[in-house]
Amino acid sequence: MNQTAQKTALICGISGQDGGYLAQLLLEKNYRVVGTSRDAQTTDFRNLRSLGIFDQVEKASMALTDFRSVLNTISHAKPDEIYHLAGQSSVGLSFEQPVETLESVALGTLNLLEAVRALGLPIRIYHASTSECFGETGGKPVNEETAFQPKSPYATAKAAAHWMISNYREAYGMFACNGILFNHESPLRPKRFVTGKIISTACQISAGADARLKLGDIDIRRDWGWAPEYVEAMWLMLQQETPQDFVIATGKSHSLREFCEFAFATLGLELTDYLDSDPSFKRPTEIRANCGDASKAERLLGWRAKSTMRDVISMMIKHELPAYSDIGS
Repeated sequence: MNQTAQKTALICGISGQDGGYLAQLLLEKNYRVVGTSRDAQTTDFRNLRSLGIFDQVEKASMALTDFRSVLNTISHAKPDEIYHLAGQSSVGLSFEQPVETLESVALGTLNLLEAVRALGLPIRIYHASTSECFGETGGKPVNEETAFQPKSPYATAKAAAHWMISNYREAYGMFACNGILFNHESPLRPKRFVTGKIISTACQISAGADARLKLGDIDIRRDWGWAPEYVEAMWLMLQQETPQDFVIATGKSHSLREFCEFAFATLGLELTDYLDSDPSFKRPTEIRANCGDASKAERLLGWRAKSTMRDVISMMIKHELPAYSDIGS
């Protein structure tokens, strides 16, 4: 009886939210998983530990802005699939660190593509593109044909990386895909991201802490999904016969105010009693509303978002609340 050979996946940026859930999914599918960070010896890989898979993942140090580092890592890992999730990923921080953002995202992607091309191996590449590339769309659902109008250094860098993936696919016949993912959250989302901050603050207050929620513009609207579902779409893209780009989204848009109100109401709290407006959190340019049309993914990948924004909030609170059980006791 023939058995399918075990595949190897290289996850660039495995220490992040998506990297952790993707590693978990691939391990369940019997992949050999190699994950990279800039310094694997000093990275704590907290998310891998939280998911209970730290010992099942091989770790490697790789600096995406160093071509030799990228080439050596790929040569040693010999992956069948590369999931490129690495690079500076905060929109807000990109305004403060535009050069580092451009280098880590755009140059990093170019080095990865060039390394795979130089090795001449039939490696399939997934690149984490982003809905931020679309810019302001007035909240109308956008798809793979919608033009990019980036409004931040992060989005500009990601747009450049997106088109490099597309160009190398066309020019060199590489199997390279862009996953244009809209906002997706989970308990692994760092507190520096607004959704993690909201859930953490609400849980602290519910547990008796004297805390306030400070936010900028809460009337912006976003399409929020559940991260563990979105990493499955990444995997599905690399299992197709031909490489294509896909929008991954729920198709529903909600305001940040709604997100906050539901989170606080779930814990029996009134948002207005704890909310402070802080202009310092407002960005130089901001997308007022976004929403994705993932009908292509449903048609060709069989993928469809199952969790709503309220489901996401409830699951995040369920995970976060026990961490503050000792407050006020």
